[in-house]
Amino acid sequence: MIRKLAVFLAAISVSLGAAMAQSQLKASVLKPPPGAHVAIVEFYDLECPMCARENPVLKAAAEKYHVPWLRHDFPLPQHNWSFQAAVNARWLDTQGHNLGNDYRDAVFADQINIETKDDLRNFTQKFAQQHGVSLPFVMDPQGKLKAEVEADRTLAQRLGVHQTPTAWIVTDGSGGAARYNEVADFNKLYTMLDQAVDRTGHGKR
Repeated sequence: MIRKLAVFLAAISVSLGAAMAQSQLKASVLKPPPGAHVAIVEFYDLECPMCARENPVLKAAAEKYHVPWLRHDFPLPQHNWSFQAAVNARWLDTQGHNLGNDYRDAVFADQINIETKDDLRNFTQKFAQQHGVSLPFVMDPQGKLKAEVEADRTLAQRLGVHQTPTAWIVTDGSGGAARYNEVADFNKLYTMLDQAVDRTGHGKR
C-alpha cells in the first residue's frame, strides 16, 4: 500500500511539474511585442480550411483594434503542401513590403483551388510575378527557412496546440488584464478584444 501511494504521489508530482513548466512557457511566449499592450497570437496551417475561414476575421480584428497579429506556423502532417507554403511565405517575408503576409492571405483566399504541390508552385509563381518578385531556383538552399517553420511547430507542440487555428488574445497585464486568453470561439473574438483593450486602457476601436 505504501509503495502504491509513493508511486501515485510521484506521478502527481511529475504531472504538476509538467503543468507548471507549460504555464511558465506560455507566460514567456504569449505576450505582446515590445511597445504593444494587446496583441493576437495565432498558430495556423495554410492548408487548413478553418484557418482560411477565420483568417479574414483575424485580419479585420487586428486592423480595427490596431493591435499586432503574431502569426506562427503549425503545418499539420496530413496536409501535403502546407509546409512548403509556410517556407514560401517566410522567403517572401525577406522581400519586404509585407509580401509574406500578403501571400498568406492570398493562399487562404484561393485555398480551395490549391490541391497539390504543383498547384502551389504555380500559384506562388503567379503571385510573385504579380508583385514584381523573381523566385529563386531553390527557395531555401541552406534549410534556414525550413528550420524556422520546424521551430514554430515545435513551439506549438510545447504549448499544447493540437489543432488549427489556435489563437490567443495576449496583454502586458496592465490594469489587471489577463496575460493570455485562448480564443475558443471566434465569434467572441471582438468581445475578448474589447475586454483586453478596456482593461489595459490601450488600443483603438
